[in-house]
Amino acid sequence: MVKAQKKEPILHGDVEQHGQITQGEWYLRSHRRDVYDSPKDVNIRTEFKEVISSLSAGAVAGAVAKTTIAPLDRTKIIFQTSNRLFSVKGAVDVLRQTYLENGLLGLFRGNSATMARIIPYASLQFTAHEQFKQLLRKDDKKGPLPPVRRFVAGSLAGITAAFFTYPLDMIRARLAITQKNRYTGLMHIVTKIYREEGFSAYYRGLLPTVMGIMPYAGISFFIYETLKNLYSDMFHEKKLNPLHRLLFGACAGLFGQSVTYPLDIIRRRMQTDGISGTSRPEYRKMLTTAKYVYATEGLRRGLYKGLSMNWVKGPIAVGISFTTFDLLHSFFQRHYIDTETS
Repeated sequence: MVKAQKKEPILHGDVEQHGQITQGEWYLRSHRRDVYDSPKDVNIRTEFKEVISSLSAGAVAGAVAKTTIAPLDRTKIIFQTSNRLFSVKGAVDVLRQTYLENGLLGLFRGNSATMARIIPYASLQFTAHEQFKQLLRKDDKKGPLPPVRRFVAGSLAGITAAFFTYPLDMIRARLAITQKNRYTGLMHIVTKIYREEGFSAYYRGLLPTVMGIMPYAGISFFIYETLKNLYSDMFHEKKLNPLHRLLFGACAGLFGQSVTYPLDIIRRRMQTDGISGTSRPEYRKMLTTAKYVYATEGLRRGLYKGLSMNWVKGPIAVGISFTTFDLLHSFFQRHYIDTETS
């Protein structure tokens, strides 16, 4: 005759919440809560991790890309905000003169403000782009968006990032064209602008920035995503190597910046008005700035001044930025997010 096993004692202390449960069941529930988590809880954690990974990958991508082309970016701003004629020789002379006068670090003057701007800007832009892509889907299917919604997602992401980080862009432009005796550092320029020009000065040139970022970000993200999809469809390869991403990002930057470049000239003139000379009333509004630059300097040497340098630095920056983001985001997806749903 087999002796009956002793039953595990029943716990009654939390009947209202758990009912009558055994001691073993209570231990599992108190020490392994993840077993009892609802799919909703898992989805919330996964979405949170998605946002954090996008923010982190975007910050690194922006910082790496902008630091790489910082000397060229500073040189471009110097030409954009002056009446000097642009040429490759002139750009090289500016780089050489800056190095002789201020050393290697002089080539990166204003980069601290650039980092203060680009890290939140790139974080917001890439994260917003991922979120807008999800919002613009009509169903839960994955895969590429239709072309129009792909463009809209990029434009909205650019506007979101530009609006929240614009004052730092204006500060970066002023640091790039001035010497240390005018602004000694980031905190000094922030306080000095506020004391001398008021809070509205931080947003001078915002309108052309928003008007420029809409097509620029839209075109850049649209071309980059489209080229990736075309390559995958043509060669039946879902996994792209870094070189492919770099080339597709370079093409996206080339087209995006070429289309919107005059608006970049306009916003730089508005941002830096009065810094290197007498303030001009024409630079107070977007339309009058465009008319004045065109009337005094023309189209090629005015509104498109420095475009050839942008064809060098722009594709490099955008290519590095998109590539770095994709690689880091994929890494976080594999090692940090997929473990939540597996």
